Amino acid sequence: MPEATTISPKAKTAKPGSAFEMPKFEIPQFELPKMEIPAAFREFAEKGVTQAKDNWEKMKAVSEEATDLLEESYTTAAKGATDYGMKLIEVARANANSAFDFAGELLGTKSLSEAIELSTSHARKQFDTATTQTKELATLAQKVASESAEPIKTGITNAFKKVA
Repeated sequence: MPEATTISPKAKTAKPGSAFEMPKFEIPQFELPKMEIPAAFREFAEKGVTQAKDNWEKMKAVSEEATDLLEESYTTAAKGATDYGMKLIEVARANANSAFDFAGELLGTKSLSEAIELSTSHARKQFDTATTQTKELATLAQKVASESAEPIKTGITNAFKKVA
């Protein structure tokens, strides 16, 4: 049997000074000059940071206040719109009932002159009713607009007082 050759587990390393040796690099050490920040600059920076924090807090408070004002205004406007809608339904119901009553009375007339008199009377009554209803709706709309704008108006007034 031929003899087996064994390979030694030791890896061969390059001898110092040979062409295959890895050069060693060292990171150069630089000394940074020690600088002291002037006190005036430090005070200026601290003052700027303090002012920025104060301004941030003020802006945060103002934005929260504005959000509350808008929320209150929208709530008031929504309630007002509901009230106005209910008033419109009430007006429509009254007008519909009046029209049906008129039609029933008109069917019960015996002569043309009685029908004309009833028609004239109904038209006059409906004109007065329509005038009253229009005034009520206009008053309600003005009230809703005023109540909806009041929180914003008050908030702006308060904001200007704080600034002044």
